[in-house]
Amino acid sequence: MSPAPTTSAGPASSGIPPSSLPTSTVTENDTKPSSSSSTANDLLPRYLNNDPARTGYDPSIQWWMNYFKILTGQITPEGVEHYREDRYRANEARDCARCEADRDWLFQNSPVVRFLREKVADLNGVLDETNVVCRRCPSRIVVIPGNKEKGEEDRIEVARQGGGFSPDHGILLCANEMRNRGHLEDTLAHEMVHAWDHLRWKVDWFGEKSLRHAACTEIRASMLSGECRWTRESIVRGNWTLTQQFQNCVRMRAIQSVMARPTCKDDVHATKVVNEVWDSCFSDKRPFEEIYR
Repeated sequence: MSPAPTTSAGPASSGIPPSSLPTSTVTENDTKPSSSSSTANDLLPRYLNNDPARTGYDPSIQWWMNYFKILTGQITPEGVEHYREDRYRANEARDCARCEADRDWLFQNSPVVRFLREKVADLNGVLDETNVVCRRCPSRIVVIPGNKEKGEEDRIEVARQGGGFSPDHGILLCANEMRNRGHLEDTLAHEMVHAWDHLRWKVDWFGEKSLRHAACTEIRASMLSGECRWTRESIVRGNWTLTQQFQNCVRMRAIQSVMARPTCKDDVHATKVVNEVWDSCFSDKRPFEEIYR
């Protein structure tokens, strides 16, 4: 098989310190202009290039000098994102080498990854180092103009991606976004569930059924990969609740993924689609017998 990347994900909004931005598996957000304005072109997002006078981040000086400026509050949140991207470029070879080493270790030693590889193989698919690849994934830093007629202010958004699956190419692991081997394991398992779903159910990624299919496979991938388990939600992401925490995490990530698709109108549309498939998809734990992690 050539399994592989539609991306899993959700947008990360800035206006808060970038250190608070989520770095889990995420897809770039397709931002749509409002049809209610006669000046729709004015509402289109535009990419932000770094301007040291505006952001405080100066790429011409040593990295540690900029880091010190970040620590002392001399660089704006936007500037921190530009700094982060430049460091990712500088460390690309190191990050990819570490990602590949962790991937190979997980292929041999992770129970969930080994199980999913076996189940993919049962469907005549192959997942190995040739189609599970580590790459640097640039984030997009854009300014979303507010609708001035409604008194809205411009806002900065950062869209990052942790991994992806494409039925034509394979699984993508974003080496620069992987915090550690455990994070990579969750991301890889998530994308492997997509691969299994594609082989088993012939998922319609781009056709008229694409939103419902995307919602279902995202529900299953978030549920079965372990990325919504209590420890990751409460300790890593700081989302701590007494009830329904697991279900809320799975639902939120599925809604974010559906929202990132070009045929989705807005968050209300995404929520409606997820709710329509929730009962059947959340109860379907195949190829597992129960939620493993």
